[in-house]
Parts: sequence; C-alpha cells; structure tokens
Amino acid sequence: MALKSYKIGTLVELYNENCNIPNLTIYDVSGVNRDKEFFEPSKQVGADTSKYKIVPPYYFACNLMHVGRDEVLPIALNHTENNKFVSPAYTVFRIKDETILLREYFFMMLKSDERDRYFWFHTDSSVRDGMSLEDFYDLDIEIPPLPIQHKYVDVYNAMLANQQSYERGLEDLKLVCEGYIEDLQRKMQSQPIGPYIATSEQRNDLGLTLEAVRGIATSKEMIQTKADMDGVSLNNYKSVPPRYMAYVPDTSRRGDKISLGFNNSEETYLVSTISVVFSTNVEKLLPEYLMLFFTRSEFDRYARFNSWGSARETFNWEDMCDVKIPIPDIKVQHAIADIYTAYTTRKEINEKLKVQLKDLCPVLIKGSLEEAKRLTVQEMELV
Repeated sequence: MALKSYKIGTLVELYNENCNIPNLTIYDVSGVNRDKEFFEPSKQVGADTSKYKIVPPYYFACNLMHVGRDEVLPIALNHTENNKFVSPAYTVFRIKDETILLREYFFMMLKSDERDRYFWFHTDSSVRDGMSLEDFYDLDIEIPPLPIQHKYVDVYNAMLANQQSYERGLEDLKLVCEGYIEDLQRKMQSQPIGPYIATSEQRNDLGLTLEAVRGIATSKEMIQTKADMDGVSLNNYKSVPPRYMAYVPDTSRRGDKISLGFNNSEETYLVSTISVVFSTNVEKLLPEYLMLFFTRSEFDRYARFNSWGSARETFNWEDMCDVKIPIPDIKVQHAIADIYTAYTTRKEINEKLKVQLKDLCPVLIKGSLEEAKRLTVQEMELV
C-alpha cells in the first residue's frame, strides 16, 4: 500500500502577517463561506483594520472558531494572484512542501461532507464550540504518492476551469445589464414605481406544504427556509405566485441590505407574514426589469437610508412606492429583461456546476486513495 499517514501540523506552515492598513472597507475584506469560497464584500469590518491578516496567493484561510457553529470547516484557497485580507480571527497557512502534498489535493480533501463531520467531531467544548489550532494540527490524513495526486488534481482543475469560464461569461452578462441601466438613468427622468405596483395579502388557501416555504435573502433570492418550522401552522403564510415579489421591511439587522426576492419559477411559494408581497402592472412595468434595480447596491443603500424606527428600522410600503426608476416603453423593458433572465438562468446553472464540482471532490479523493492501495511493490518503486 502506497498511502502514507501524516499529521496536518507537519504539512502546513502558519502565516501571520498583518496588513497594517487601518481603514479597509467591507469591499476590501474577504470572508469565507460554507461553500469554502472567499466572498466579498465582507459583512462587516472593525473600526481599525491594521491587524487584519494577509492571505497571499495560493495560501489558505480558515475560521476554526466556526467549525462547531456551522458544522463545516470554513476554509478557502486563494486561487487569485492578489493578496486577500481577512479578520484576525482567521488562521492563515500554506502547504509546507508540495513534493509531499499538493495544495489543490489538500483542498479537494477538505471539500466533502464526510470531512466536515470529521472536523466537527473534533471541536472543543468552549462557548463557541470551535476547533483549536492544536487539535487541527493533530488530525491525521492519508496521502497517496505525488503522481497520483497530480492525476486527480488535473481532472479537478479541468472541471474547475470550465466552471470558472462559465462564471466569467456570467459577469459579462451582468455588466451588459448594468450598462443598460446606467444609460437609461442618464437619458430618462426617473419616476416613482408606486402607481405600477400593488400589495397582495393572499394567504395559503391552496393548502401548500412545507416544501413551498421560502426564506428571503439579502442576495435578492428566495431560498429554502432555514427557520425551525416544527409545529408551525402554514395557514396564515402569504402566497407568492409566479412573477410576484416579496421583501422584509426590517433592514436594521441585515448587514445594511434589504431582504428581497422574486419568484421566477412556475410554482407558488409561501413566505412569513412579516413579509410584504407585491406584484407589478406587467403592461407598464415588468417585474424582471424592476428586479434589475433591486439587485443593485445603490438600492440597498437607498433602502437603509430611508428606513425609520428606533429599536428596529423598517423600509415600509410607502417608502417602497416612493422608489424612483426610469420606466421606458414596455418593448425596451422586454429587451433588457430578456438579458436579465438569461443572466439569472446562467447564474442558477453556475451554482449547479459548483455543487457538482464539490460533489466530485470526495469521489476523486476516494479514487486516488484506492488507486494508491492497489499499487504493487514494483509499481511503488516506479512511482
């Protein structure tokens, strides 16, 4: 058998370099999500960011404190050629010797539910239920010979390149949409959307089940609910038919963003009673066209600035009706909305590609380990 067992601590080298930049913004700082990706902008930054850590190209950053909370190891590899900046709470490291372990192979090993459960099992009993650096270092991993690592990393990288190419095309479509909006704002006078939208109080009279319940995200999407629905009656939940929208008026606890979503499916969804559900007069204002404005960061800033309250600040229906946008001829809206629809469709496909890529990792790792186990003594000498 050509597998060798190592402690993680013997394979990695810690990196602790502060950026020494006191005024980084959320757009300069990266976080790491459950999908093991860097994301920007970050949700928040400290008043003084001098001690934020640098993540050089091809280095890892992980948040060991959140292993127990998320039941995953939030870790990402900086695939770019630029430094990233992360909170001081993150652990930054690199692979010490790539003649023993390829960084891409190590990253593939970490992208599996089984591996996440392994890390979660080894969390401590602290308040945060995190993982100590010592425990992380002390974990054992089995590694096949380098040529086998290269073989399976090449397969992964080929599929990753395909997904990233698709994603770049996605960004091009987004830029086209943004360009149209900027051009309309320069050429047309904006007007309130109030005369073209109407609220809906329709409840769950169709007898829809838990499968239809959706949460409303600040990313302007309707997502599978994360709420505990055990014992909750759905009779009073609001219906969101196809091409309807819904938003949560409370903006004070959502990272300076407003939670809003559009039902672009052919099914009717259910949302909590705290949500405001509304539709547009499709002969005058297409919901797909309106969503282009709702997905812009300018709208989030506008909604927060115009939110009022004390303990909780809200962007109520009257505030929504006062939102002003350029409203061109319906044919022009259709042309722009078609591009937006293509963008959202491709975005959904891209997310599916990313899920497939993640699901492929444990298959590739298993294949590499089994191949290493089958090596004969003669083959091991050649390797």
